[in-house]
Amino acid sequence: MKTGHVKRIRRDTKRLFLKKGTCSRTLFFILDREFGHPRDDEERAAELLAGGIAQQGYQCGLLWGAVFAVGAESFRRRPDRDRAVGAAIEAARHVNASFVARAGSPDCYDITSCEWKNKLSIAKYMLTGKFLSCFKLADAWAPEAIRAAEEGLALDPSGLPARPLSCASEVVRLSGGSDAEMVMAAGLAGGIGLSGGGCGALAAAIWMNALSRIRDKTYKASFSDPVAERILRTFLEAAGSELDCRVVAGRSFTTVADHTEFIGAGGCARLIQALAGAVSFR
Repeated sequence: MKTGHVKRIRRDTKRLFLKKGTCSRTLFFILDREFGHPRDDEERAAELLAGGIAQQGYQCGLLWGAVFAVGAESFRRRPDRDRAVGAAIEAARHVNASFVARAGSPDCYDITSCEWKNKLSIAKYMLTGKFLSCFKLADAWAPEAIRAAEEGLALDPSGLPARPLSCASEVVRLSGGSDAEMVMAAGLAGGIGLSGGGCGALAAAIWMNALSRIRDKTYKASFSDPVAERILRTFLEAAGSELDCRVVAGRSFTTVADHTEFIGAGGCARLIQALAGAVSFR
């Protein structure tokens, strides 16, 4: 990436962050724009993942947004859905590693020290100027995210399973989503790129629900979305008190084949079904 292009991206990032309103929507847009295919509805639906999945402090919204954009581009480059799913998961692993190298942790709370459900914590985050660190992180990582996305998407997918499975894509499929939407969400598998973090299937359900409401014009952006909260409660009823994939699944995943075998054998099936049903919440 040329120096001038990097400077332009970094110059634009803060302005776009202020315009788009959330970290997740901003990075989704920046990567989509870089790939030449903006998707306003899909980008807007990702804003509920800011604050680490409905403000729960898990993975940073910058990371969620970037991984969705990588999935969208994987589908555009690979019309075969199954190959695109596998490629999106592998590329998400690359993007996740890039983010952790820059931020030191994938998680919003570790980066901001803000409890988004606590008004006093939010006030401290704003009044102390801590929020500026989010702008700085977005500025620094945006060009690196683009580079990591390109490198990840260029990886040879020939060694992947013939029909890779993603828990997040299964939520999309069972809730009536399109092939493009399945691949868009694919990289969320295993807590983003099989990293074991906050549940990608939960994030996919929240995103699909918001996307549906945007399309039928019943969605209203708010700091605390009551429908997303209902989906979160549905998740907790099915999975217990933890959101981390490695805890919910009771194991870690090292390869796409590993995750595919787990999902194909019925792993997290009850949870996936519950989340797919929650997509229709209003």
